[in-house]
Amino acid sequence: MSVDVRAAGAVLWRRAGDGIEVAVVHRPRYDDWSLPKGKLDSGETLAAAAVREVQEETGYRTVLGRHVGQTAYDVHSRNGRELLSKTVDYFSGEAVSGSFEANHEVDELRWLDPVTAERLLTNTADVGVLREFCALPATLTTVLLVRHAKAGKRDDWTGDDDLRPLSDAGLRQAEALRTLLPLFGPDDVFSAPRLRCVQTVRGVAEDLGVEIRHEQLLSEEGYWPDPVRGINRLLAIAGAGGTPLISSQGGVIPDLVSALADRDGLPISAARGGVVPSKKGSLWVLSFRTGDTGLQLVGADYYPSPLPAPAPSRH
Repeated sequence: MSVDVRAAGAVLWRRAGDGIEVAVVHRPRYDDWSLPKGKLDSGETLAAAAVREVQEETGYRTVLGRHVGQTAYDVHSRNGRELLSKTVDYFSGEAVSGSFEANHEVDELRWLDPVTAERLLTNTADVGVLREFCALPATLTTVLLVRHAKAGKRDDWTGDDDLRPLSDAGLRQAEALRTLLPLFGPDDVFSAPRLRCVQTVRGVAEDLGVEIRHEQLLSEEGYWPDPVRGINRLLAIAGAGGTPLISSQGGVIPDLVSALADRDGLPISAARGGVVPSKKGSLWVLSFRTGDTGLQLVGADYYPSPLPAPAPSRH
């Protein structure tokens, strides 16, 4: 009987001249060359495990981008008595600081151009992940689109609905998002002008030391009179540079994501029956490439909860 083991890692990359280099590590225990990865700790998300494992194995702090791929294979436990079914999720991860020192898991790291790195990798599964990473530019624009956390039932709130606050469960979700979202490197924060939307990302804004900018066009009341204006506003925010975090509502996010995906021909695998999901406290990581006609959506990864969860559904 197999036992499921979850692991996460990244295609760790950095800029090098007009191109990029990726990191390949040598593990003396297996005498192989691989992409950095490792098992999840108890209660850990895939994204957190990827960042932690990359730093432990390579010494580099990384900012995550799109979810690149997943591999699955069987391995034996250390005592050889159990057959383990292991699943590894890989992200794009830009190295932003740090340096390598040999450790008990990795004794050598090489920064290589992708073609040379592919030739060095031992396992064909890692080669497939690297090729998937190289199918798109490394330097994509990331937008973090969050639906506000739980705020109780609208019918139970007697005041102005704009002022309906997060519930206790919603506050816990917001704290979990405060831990998850920085892994993707947000540097500016926007929100629909509803208290529950603002509260969901307030902790991230405080940690960054930035003010939350209100975006009426990304609220339900502001979006639906002219959805094209709302979509163009999100694209303008993305085009201004950096990695924006946007907090919006369940009446906006599914239409906005599906409209962008339809426009750019991107299938949304998370959709069920044509419906794009947007649970309270959930996150869409949207990846854009700059083309001749502006930003093009090339990746859309959905995380239904900031708590430990299965791999994101993605293109």
